[in-house]
Amino acid sequence: MTRFFITRPIFASVLSIIIVLAGFASAIQLPIAQYPQIAPPTVLVTATFPGASAETMAKTVAAPIEEELSGIENLLYFSSSADSSGTLTITATFEVGTNIDQATFNVSNRVNIALPRLPDEVRRTGLVVQKRSNDILIVVMLISDKAKHDTLYLSNYATLNVVDELKRIKGVGDATIFGGQDYSMRIWLRPDRMAQLGVTTSDVASAIRAQNAQYASGKIGQEPAPADQQLAYTVVAKGRLLEPEQFGNIVIRANGSRGALYLKDVARIELGAQSYNVRTTLNGQPGTGIPIFLQNGANALDTANAIKDKMDELKQRFPEGMDYVVPYDTSLFVKASIWEVLKTLGEAMVLIVLVVYLFLQSWRATLIPIIAVPISLIGTFAGLWVFGFSINTLTLFAMVLSIGTVVDDAIIVLENIERLMEEEKLSPTKAAIKAMEQVSGAVVAIVLVLCAVFVPVAFLGGIAGELYRQFAVTVAVAVVISGVVALTLTPALCAILLKKTHGESAFFRSFNRGFSNFTEFYTRTVDLTIRHSITGIFVFIGFIAVAIYLIKVVPGSFVPPEDQGYVVAATILPDGATLARTTKTAEAVRAAIAEDPAVSHQFVVNGFDLIGGGNKTSSATMFVAFKDWSERSASAEDIVKKLTGIGMMQPDGLAVAFNPPAIRGLGNSGGFEVYVQSRGDSSPLRLSSAVNSFIEELKKEPRLTGINTFFRPAVPQFFVEVDEAKAISQGVLVADIYATLQSTMGSLYVNDFNRSGRTYRVQMQAEPQYRMKPEDIGRVYVRSQSGAMVPLSALSKISDVVGVEQLERYNGILSAKILGSGKNGVSSGDAIKLVEEIAARNLPDNYQISWTGQAYQEKRTGSAAIFAFSFAIIMVFLILAAQFETWVLPLAVIMAVPFALTGALLAVFLRGTPNDIYFQVGLIALIGLAAKNAILIVEFASQKMKEGMPVAQAAIEAARLRFRPIVMTSMTFVLGISPLVIATGAGSAARRSMGTGVFGGMIVATFIATVFIPLFFVWLSNKRTKKIAANVAGDSE
Repeated sequence: MTRFFITRPIFASVLSIIIVLAGFASAIQLPIAQYPQIAPPTVLVTATFPGASAETMAKTVAAPIEEELSGIENLLYFSSSADSSGTLTITATFEVGTNIDQATFNVSNRVNIALPRLPDEVRRTGLVVQKRSNDILIVVMLISDKAKHDTLYLSNYATLNVVDELKRIKGVGDATIFGGQDYSMRIWLRPDRMAQLGVTTSDVASAIRAQNAQYASGKIGQEPAPADQQLAYTVVAKGRLLEPEQFGNIVIRANGSRGALYLKDVARIELGAQSYNVRTTLNGQPGTGIPIFLQNGANALDTANAIKDKMDELKQRFPEGMDYVVPYDTSLFVKASIWEVLKTLGEAMVLIVLVVYLFLQSWRATLIPIIAVPISLIGTFAGLWVFGFSINTLTLFAMVLSIGTVVDDAIIVLENIERLMEEEKLSPTKAAIKAMEQVSGAVVAIVLVLCAVFVPVAFLGGIAGELYRQFAVTVAVAVVISGVVALTLTPALCAILLKKTHGESAFFRSFNRGFSNFTEFYTRTVDLTIRHSITGIFVFIGFIAVAIYLIKVVPGSFVPPEDQGYVVAATILPDGATLARTTKTAEAVRAAIAEDPAVSHQFVVNGFDLIGGGNKTSSATMFVAFKDWSERSASAEDIVKKLTGIGMMQPDGLAVAFNPPAIRGLGNSGGFEVYVQSRGDSSPLRLSSAVNSFIEELKKEPRLTGINTFFRPAVPQFFVEVDEAKAISQGVLVADIYATLQSTMGSLYVNDFNRSGRTYRVQMQAEPQYRMKPEDIGRVYVRSQSGAMVPLSALSKISDVVGVEQLERYNGILSAKILGSGKNGVSSGDAIKLVEEIAARNLPDNYQISWTGQAYQEKRTGSAAIFAFSFAIIMVFLILAAQFETWVLPLAVIMAVPFALTGALLAVFLRGTPNDIYFQVGLIALIGLAAKNAILIVEFASQKMKEGMPVAQAAIEAARLRFRPIVMTSMTFVLGISPLVIATGAGSAARRSMGTGVFGGMIVATFIATVFIPLFFVWLSNKRTKKIAANVAGDSE
């Protein structure tokens, strides 16, 4: 078959050109992202009950919904957060790969089953079930230097003119507003005036409902009509009101002695905000933040550019003084990290060309791998397109590692043709034909083995499986294309380009002399090892023992933390602190960090608790964005330390900073997140005491740091106790008392009004000065059935109590979240083990811990690496057994793997990096590469034995002949990945993790394993020949 391509070079070229064209066409269409879609899909259920406490929300809203959620297909876990602003958020997290639309539909169905059991007010305000993208691509901030453009104006301008435009952009999954302040017609009641005039909140609400409504008034002359009716008219009545003045003229009653009583007589009416819980600022200036989420499988870079283009277009219509800023843009990290990997690819190519030229010593020969490698790499893009992958960090890593393997195929063919031309003085064409007869079997075996290593890995489940899959399939595609090119184009090019002889310069002469001496030294070492086989076996066992020891010693991890160009800080004030106090502390922290030369923007969301989830007046979240990696020396870790230092010096409250997780969507902080759950008891106070004693024990462990919880069940609160018997005796309905409380101290949603083509709420609440002190509750009046106005102080008692501002439940059980991480040098895997050990010793009965976010996924992937590694080795063995038609010889190849494993583990151990996903992915590549070197020796030794050579001599001769191509291919690979080992800049932690292991493993596999492979071959061949001889003797008897 290869003779056909050698004699038909244009046919071989056309085949390669088609591969390149397919690759280019696919590359243009492929989406670009930082990671494949690996964050688990989540569905969000949001409910509001204005004025309700966290405990009321948890008992009456969260519990009925959560009872229905268990058992949804592919649901991993769900958590809920209820806060005292009357908001409940339930987050359901699904298995990776679940169809998010189907999951949203399933959750919605279950919520509908629970709907009849929810309070009327919750049903009225409605429940929202929506899929949530974890991937905030970009945040656009609207700001203005004009005082009239306050946050309320900016928020509604964004809702009316910006958000919908952004949602329509290709690649945008969703766009929302951080703490959006929708317009609301605010009816600010004056309880003292109402008491004087004998008006209750129910009177006001009823009047608004009656006079701010849309009525269908019918038609004059509507059919059926008399035959002589000439015209038909639509009857229009006053519908919903539009302006505050119109609401002020609502008549509450008209039977008083002084004529009509209007709403403006007992209340102040203004166009205000639906909620005042959250305030956003950029660099200290008020503004409105619009987070934009990336759609699944969309191109991050194209989408980010389209968003910026659209904002530039919308900016032309902005009112004077208004502008937009992009304070947070993850596409910059994607762009920077992908550019760094592409740079690595380029550096690897240059280094490989130099190594190939050094060994082949001819530009004509060097040209062949330079042509062959890009064909395989560009063709790989077509494979990515077929499998529905994206161009991401992992697929590009796979290409960097593929360069080494792809070059190998070309070099094996090329080196053998050159050797035959040199030793047997054949013409290039004849040498090509003869060489291909010798090595085509080895090339096919190498391709099959590498595919056998990588393809099974693609079937692993979960996040680890998705990460492995992208990497493994990319390498397998590159290797297959490389094998095709090595069997078709490479020999054809050799036949055309190579010359019989080329001159030898002084430099190459000395290099060849040195390499010949090195080869002789290697051959003598192999000979010595074969003669002292017992010592050799002990050394091999020693390597296995070192590998086992290192596996235990090297800490485990999931993915390394990255400098992503921003960090997050959480500001926490004493419980019950007002939003004004929180804003003041957050601003002090912001102003201090703004002076750091590495910082470009500070985006603060006051009143939002990122860690606990939900709105809290005593919390603020700040995103601190940095300048480009090239413009700063400080790392994310440095800024985190500085920010936390600033946060600890605040007189009112504190701030803690953390690096976000490397994979967005796996929790909020870069460390671990664990829930302490109370199984038998639903008392938040008892849970708190268990959590606090557990945290004390965790803090005693020196290897853990940043241990914190935001669960505080002892927040000062007021308890209103209504004397129901007294109320009934005075003719006051108990329901009226609570309704009055809600519409004065809380906020009552009355009905709706229209503005700018949208529907907004009409809300009723007491003026701020009437709800500042506990005594104000007693000054609110209700009307008895006799018409007398009764103050609440006569019907109720107010006492001081402590309670919760926020309640979290995990899988339907009351829980408290604890955050933390391992100290520098302690991996996430070790931190998880430590927490579990301390929990087992210290948590009381009926209390347990449950992992969530990144830690949950890390625990699930624990055994995935071992499974992948074992499966890869078994597949290599089976493929080689089929190829060599023997069960024994493949063991000689497999025995090269422990050397590579030891080298890789030793490299990461000396460098202090953990055994994480990237290292494991590199390790799987190492199995194939170590096996490849062994295949070359075993294949040639088998050929020499068939030619009649004794076993030991065949092994030594094969080792001598194949040493040069093995060193050459391995050195090209080692140099090709050396830029990964010393990587800096965006995404460098992942590159270093992968590069270090593969670098160490390959050096040991090249210079130590190759000494022992001939020994294993001799040892196993002797056993095999003895067995065959015994069988033959048995047959002859």
